[in-house]
Amino acid sequence: MRDPYEVLGVSKTASEAEIKKAFRGLAKKYHPDTKGGDKDAQKKFQEISGAYDIVGDKEKRAKFDAGEIDAAGNPRGFDPRQGGGFNSGPFGGFGGGRGGQGAGPGDFHFTWDNAGGETQEGFRAEDLFADLFGGGLGGRGRRGGARQPAKGEDFTVATTVSFDEAAKGGTRRVMVPNGEQIDVKIPVGVRDGQQVRVKGRGGAGRNGGPPGDILIDIRVAPHPGMTREGNDIRMDLAVSLKEAVLGGKVPVQTLSGTVSLSVPPGSNTGSTLRLKGKGIAPAGQAAGDLYVRLVVTLPDKPDAELTKFAERWGNSYDPRAKK
Repeated sequence: MRDPYEVLGVSKTASEAEIKKAFRGLAKKYHPDTKGGDKDAQKKFQEISGAYDIVGDKEKRAKFDAGEIDAAGNPRGFDPRQGGGFNSGPFGGFGGGRGGQGAGPGDFHFTWDNAGGETQEGFRAEDLFADLFGGGLGGRGRRGGARQPAKGEDFTVATTVSFDEAAKGGTRRVMVPNGEQIDVKIPVGVRDGQQVRVKGRGGAGRNGGPPGDILIDIRVAPHPGMTREGNDIRMDLAVSLKEAVLGGKVPVQTLSGTVSLSVPPGSNTGSTLRLKGKGIAPAGQAAGDLYVRLVVTLPDKPDAELTKFAERWGNSYDPRAKK
């Protein structure tokens, strides 16, 4: 049997959480129920299960790392050609508790005999996988009884929404893996990378179990002039030289429409004004603010009157002087 760390694709220094995560991913991928009886998948699944039985158990892992047991969980010195068990150590071989017969495909119920001849419970994959598949392996119960209800498959899809849609909410139609198209409500204030769950619209449940969910991965397209910081929004606003010098009312486009912004006289590029409550307002949260940074902008084409004014202007201030 291969090194269990190699089978699970983890390093020998991997944490318990890393080992469990690797095992869960491989178990879902190769579980016989999802492979329609594929022999190679069953074989791979058995190998994964055996590997996790060793390194997923703190005591067995310590013994394996110390060289006390091999990759199959047998104490060093076990002769696999002997039907009676180990050459050394207090335990009998896997499968020994069933009259020398190993477990059937998909069962993975191993037992061993101790020195006193008593049969003890060993590794039960159906117990380990209960949290993965909503019941025992292949839908069996703990003792091979009635098939247990299991939740249906969760579907994951991605969709991109505009900055405005993310800020104000909306509805987006998406297609799920089963070919169905559904309308998904985009909550107000949804963030880039956030996941929206639509309960009960995923795969059908098994054996009377509930249906799965649809998980929507949200991507938010950038806005040409706005950026988001928490629930606040920041933007630049071009103002003319006259508006900056004399002040005045300037129209500003916000998420909720156009408002009039009062620019103080003598404003300069970099001056920032706040519009309270004009940011993003997710449900149950205080609305953010809109911060407007002024950018003093000259005409694109030369203005003769402005040129003459500048020539007559006697002020000789130095904008590069240290303050």
